[in-house]
Parts: sequence; C-alpha cells; structure tokens
Amino acid sequence: MPLNYRSFEENVGFSDDPAYFTDIVFGFLEEQEMSPDSSCASGGEYNEEDEDEISPCNVEERKKFWDEQNQLLQATLYRTSSLESRIRQATKDTLKEINGVGMHCSCGKPVAGDCRDCLQREVSVRLQNEGYNCAICKSKWKRSEGIPSGEHTFLEVVGKLSSKKGEVVRVVIELNFRAEFEMAKSNQEYTHLINRLPEVFVGKADRLKALIKILCSAAKKCMKEKKMHLGPWRKHKYMQSKWIGTCERTTPAPLPEGFSDRPAKPRSSMLTYDLLETLPVLHCTAVKVL
Repeated sequence: MPLNYRSFEENVGFSDDPAYFTDIVFGFLEEQEMSPDSSCASGGEYNEEDEDEISPCNVEERKKFWDEQNQLLQATLYRTSSLESRIRQATKDTLKEINGVGMHCSCGKPVAGDCRDCLQREVSVRLQNEGYNCAICKSKWKRSEGIPSGEHTFLEVVGKLSSKKGEVVRVVIELNFRAEFEMAKSNQEYTHLINRLPEVFVGKADRLKALIKILCSAAKKCMKEKKMHLGPWRKHKYMQSKWIGTCERTTPAPLPEGFSDRPAKPRSSMLTYDLLETLPVLHCTAVKVL
C-alpha cells in the first residue's frame, strides 16, 4: 500500500453555492469575512493569551458572543461546493448501506459500531469504487509547551474543484466529528452550539480550519464562565493538529472477503452434509425400557 506525506496548509477557493438544511448532518463550514474587532473571529492567528486578558463579560456581552457563534455557524452551514456535495452524498449513501447490512469485520466487531478502523477502511474502499481518490490519513504530533503528543486518523479525498479551473483540493471526512468537540461539563450555550454540528463532517481543509477556530474559542469561553480549567486536549493547537498539518496518507487495499455485504455462505461439515442431504427425514422409534 503506497504511503506519502503532505501538509494540509494550502489556500484553496470554494463555491458560494447554497446547501439545504436537510443535508445539515453532512454540512460544511465556509471561511468567513470577519471584522477586525471581533474577539473570536479575527483574520489573524488564534491567540489564547489575548483572551486571558479580557475582563469577564457582562450579561449583554455574553449573550452577544454566543449569538454571534450560532449565527456564524448557521450561516456557513448553508454554503458548499459541488465537489463537496458529491462527496458528501457518496459518503452518506455508503454509511447508509453499511448500517443497513450490518457487516462484521475480521476483528469481530460491527463495522458500523465500535470498530473505527474497519469503518474508515470500508468507507474509503467504497468511495474508491465510486471513482474518488480516497485514502486514510494518520496525523502525529510531538509534545510541545502545554500540548501533549498524540495521533489521529481520518479520511481524505483529493479531487478537482472544477473541470475548467483544474484546481486540486483536499476534502476531509471525519466520521465522528461532533463527538470530537463534546465536553461533559459544558454550559447550555456551548452544548447548543455543538448540537448544530454535523455528526459526519465532509469539507475542505480551510473550512475545517475555520470551524476549529470558532469551536475552540467557544470551548475556552465556556470553561472560563464556569471557572474551570480547559484541558490541553481541547485547546486550539491540539485540535488543529488532528486534521490540519502533516499526515501519512495510506490507500487501503481491497477488503477481505469477510467485509462483503453479501450474506456469508454457511459452512458445513461431513456430519451436517450426511444428516441434511443424505438423510433429510429421520424417524425415531420409541423404545420401552424394562
């Protein structure tokens, strides 16, 4: 299986085509034009240190912050490109088929259940069969100041944004997206924001990068309001390292026979063959015991 390494950090354009809320579960985040005076959406780099210097917000400022986050998220979920829409629909159909068939993989777990690796592999191969250049990506990052080391796997499709422009873009597929940002001790506003996220994210790296920035800002605000410490695995730099950065790209080989969505052929032994084929009807005579 071929491996190669690359970085997500490339600037790519995207379409302004609208999307429908019926497809919000597979929604995308559009890069936004934000005002320079916005505390959570400036054009520069995300700076957690700057937020620490901000005095506690009053009720009006607090309401304004959370309203802006919801409005931004709601507005951006309406936007997508034709390439993303096609990959989104293909991913949606693939997951529906897998859930409907109830396949089991070689590790003994349901493909649509606990086995994340097998599910990613199954989805990747099926998208390849549909003509998409899909691969499994594994990111790794070393420990840095305030950030622990870690690794993460996700899917990626490389394709052209349009036949005329010929621009190559990378589309990230995260099968467990919402859960990556859930927090057990979050406040009502943060929980409401997270519930708006798609369970499965399909979108370009730039969209994902902008979304991570918004959500990490909201997470920090949430913990600050609750006077709790924000875990290092919830910080912007850690979350961004999962999908935005250098990763190892692997194209899965065709799945073994155990992954087939056709019913498995029942096995038979010589005993079952003799009983079922040679002696289809057995008559038992009662014997009286003296």
